[in-house]
Amino acid sequence: MPWSGSDDPWGEAVRTGRGPLFLRREDGWLLPLDVERWCAAPDAADTTVLDRCHGTVLDIGCGPGRFLVALAERKRTALGVDLCRDAVARALDAGAGAVCRSVFGPLPGTGRWDTALLIDGNIGIGGDPVALLGRSAELVAPQGLLIVETAPLDLDERVLVRVGNGSDQHGAPFPWARVGTPALLRYAREAGWAEAERWTAAGRHFVALRRAPAADPAAP
Repeated sequence: MPWSGSDDPWGEAVRTGRGPLFLRREDGWLLPLDVERWCAAPDAADTTVLDRCHGTVLDIGCGPGRFLVALAERKRTALGVDLCRDAVARALDAGAGAVCRSVFGPLPGTGRWDTALLIDGNIGIGGDPVALLGRSAELVAPQGLLIVETAPLDLDERVLVRVGNGSDQHGAPFPWARVGTPALLRYAREAGWAEAERWTAAGRHFVALRRAPAADPAAP
């Protein structure tokens, strides 16, 4: 998740492992955030993602690190990246590897990760899915896999939001995006990805992408 700071509601929720927590749009609309699930062990839907990971894994927006811990238990090399210091601290305390950095900044292993994850709505990071998909393409190996969780509806929105606890406490505004599978696939093609698989588990929607092969300039 892109917010940071120990005084923000997200940091407090990560430290306690519970909400309530919301994304609040400028018009007052609230999107509940499932912080309790993110701070727990992977559920059945998460397991469908873990089962598809191969090689080394980069978890973009890792939060408190449930995927990282599970990947370590599977003897996979994995690294999480997140801007929230409390989330990274919780992941590290659980024995996972994580760094407190922006996905758009310098990262270890750039261009060599076998699998990258954008789960729990993290395709919204930065409010620009095409830019994020393009950056993800730089991070993974040429034959790498990107697994994205999409919104359950046919959405394509870019908004300014704050993270809050449903009362007066809220963080600073930041850009965010929500996309369903149709919008994701449009943006993925634009960023040089091709669909490898899509599936639904426990009401959640996922798409696996692979780098689209470069066009042969000699082809007619």
